[in-house]
Amino acid sequence: MLSSMVTLNGNPVSADDLLPLALTNLAHFTSMRVDADGSVRGLTLHMERLTRDCKAVWGADLDTGLVRDYVRQALSGQTAPCVVRVTVYDPTVEMGHPASADKPQVLVSVRGAGAMPPAPLRAKSASFERDLPEVKHAGLFGALHARRAAQLAGFDDALFVGRDEYVSEGGTWNVGFIDGDGTVVWPQAPVLPGVTMALLQQGADYRTATVTLAQAKGMTAAFATNTSIGVRAVKAIDDTVLPEEHPVLSQLREKYLSIPGETL
Repeated sequence: MLSSMVTLNGNPVSADDLLPLALTNLAHFTSMRVDADGSVRGLTLHMERLTRDCKAVWGADLDTGLVRDYVRQALSGQTAPCVVRVTVYDPTVEMGHPASADKPQVLVSVRGAGAMPPAPLRAKSASFERDLPEVKHAGLFGALHARRAAQLAGFDDALFVGRDEYVSEGGTWNVGFIDGDGTVVWPQAPVLPGVTMALLQQGADYRTATVTLAQAKGMTAAFATNTSIGVRAVKAIDDTVLPEEHPVLSQLREKYLSIPGETL
C-alpha cells in the first residue's frame, strides 16, 4: 500500500512549503521507477541529471548522497514497484525576484507504478517545442496542454514536431523508430536526454537522424520510452497505423528489463 506522504528535505511538507512551487513552477525533477527488489535502473544517470540540472536552473551544487537518503526515507514502508519523483526547488522563490533564489531544496513524492510496458499508444502530432529541452523542468503547461488536446481528439498523447518540421519527442517521453533495415533511429532534435533512452543506447547499434512527420509515419515501427513505461509501442501517428509488435521492439524490451538495477 502506498502512502501519500510528501517530504521536503526528509520532513513532512506543509502547504506553505508547496505554495511557491505551485505559484511559480520554477523547479526541475527526475522520476525513477523503483522495482520490487528496491533497485533503480539508471540510478547513476538520474543523479547525474539532478546534479546537471541543479547547476543549470539554480547555479548550485547538489548533494546526491542526501538526495538518496531522502528517497530511501520516503520509500520506507512503501510497496514496490513504485515511481519516486525528486523535485528540486527553492521554497523562498518569488515571481518578481527569481534570481534571489539560490538555495534549492529536495521534495520527494511516491506514487504507484503501472504495468510495464503499458498498452501501445496512439499519438497525435502537435506543433510544439519545449523551453530549455535539455533540462527536465517542471514547466509542463505546454506539454500537458498538447496531451489534453490529443486526448480530446481520441488519442493517448501528443508527438511534438518543431518549427523546423522535424519530430522531436512525446509529451513526457522520448520517441524512437525502427526503419526498414531494422535499425533503431533516434530523432536528431532538441530533446530531453532521457535516462531510458540512454540506457537503451549503451552498447547498441542505432543511428541519430532528423525525422520529418512523413518519415515518422513511414517507419516500420515506433516506440516511446521513459522510466515509468520502459519501451512502449506507438501503434498510430495521426491516422497512420503502425505495427504493435516487431522483433526489434521485443529485443529492446528484453534489453531494458535485463539491465541490472542499482541499489539506493
